Amino acid sequence: MKRDFDKERCEILAEYLIERDATVRAVAYAFSISKSTVHKDITEKLERINPDLFDRVRSILERNKSERHLRGGEATRIKYMKEKGKETPT
Repeated sequence: MKRDFDKERCEILAEYLIERDATVRAVAYAFSISKSTVHKDITEKLERINPDLFDRVRSILERNKSERHLRGGEATRIKYMKEKGKETPT
């Protein structure tokens, strides 16, 4: 019973991540679960359950990892612009 639920959840999370080209954080927020749960499901469990889907997810995760410093830098820039009272750029 639990295995079926885990399998279904892993595949749902993975398909959501692929369809929206999302981050682990965005998937966790959308499903109201923790980032660690999402990460464990789509890396460890999904690899055993559905290797083909896992390969597609892994490429997105690798790209997100390589881009994370850019997203972090942009978030910091916006934060300081708000503190200075300037409008945020679009």
